[in-house]
Amino acid sequence: QVQLVESGGGLVQAGGSLRLSCVASVTIFDINTMGWFRQAPGKQRELVGRISSGGSTNYADSVKGRFTVSRDNAKNMVYLQMNSLKPEDTAVYYCNLRVWGRDYWGKGTLVTVSS
Repeated sequence: QVQLVESGGGLVQAGGSLRLSCVASVTIFDINTMGWFRQAPGKQRELVGRISSGGSTNYADSVKGRFTVSRDNAKNMVYLQMNSLKPEDTAVYYCNLRVWGRDYWGKGTLVTVSS
């Protein structure tokens, strides 16, 4: 059973930075994608950014140039560096692993950006 555990959420002022981390409970040797989604109150969950096991990345237009996804395969970890945060970035952020034809999710970590 794959488990994903996020950390690093919290309260930050607009313009500030946060770094989220996510560790997977197993080592994945197959081709996979890890990344981050978010869900704001009353809205659907949306992609923030993700990175393949080969290092290719893609991002939501709303975070391009501000957020960076990276991973450390040796540590089974994925990170989300968030800079120039805006109040509209406030949401629960979920770590995602896509492998073997299915998605695995963490429980989420809350990011609150105050104006």
